[in-house]
Amino acid sequence: MALSFYDSSVASYLQILGGVKASLGKATALSEMGELDLQALVNFRLHTDMLPLRFQVISVWHHSYGAMKGLDAGLFEPPPNLGELSWQDLQGLVDQAIDFCSGLHREDVEALSGKPMLFRMGKTELPFTTDSFLMSFSLPNFYFHASSTYCILRHHGVMLGKLDYLGQLRVGG
Repeated sequence: MALSFYDSSVASYLQILGGVKASLGKATALSEMGELDLQALVNFRLHTDMLPLRFQVISVWHHSYGAMKGLDAGLFEPPPNLGELSWQDLQGLVDQAIDFCSGLHREDVEALSGKPMLFRMGKTELPFTTDSFLMSFSLPNFYFHASSTYCILRHHGVMLGKLDYLGQLRVGG
């Protein structure tokens, strides 16, 4: 069986989004036991030259929800300024991405493959095809920011393992 555009995009996004959602949920549970300040965590950086957890989750949202919208429009740009976000807002972004991706139809997503795609950041424009955008830009960014989210949570004592990151595996035939 060949890997489809839907499986490469939507199914991959949903798998890891589920892991991010569950990981954020574990952090919430730790907070409810009085062991974690979630609002402080929103702005935490692993290193001074890295962006905070807030940006990591926004990027997970943007490189799934925003990427699928961009693939359809043929244009992807940096995420909008969402302002100050609470922990619940971050969870809401992940839920929005899951809901949106879950509602996409395989046939509609398959029809996006092979089309022209433009990444625009200010005056910089990078031409892609939808396939090359997905495989060389959006998915790597998505995985990077999901991993960074995982690492920040783990750094703060949220008991996570690799299976938490991986989400629901696509096993079977």
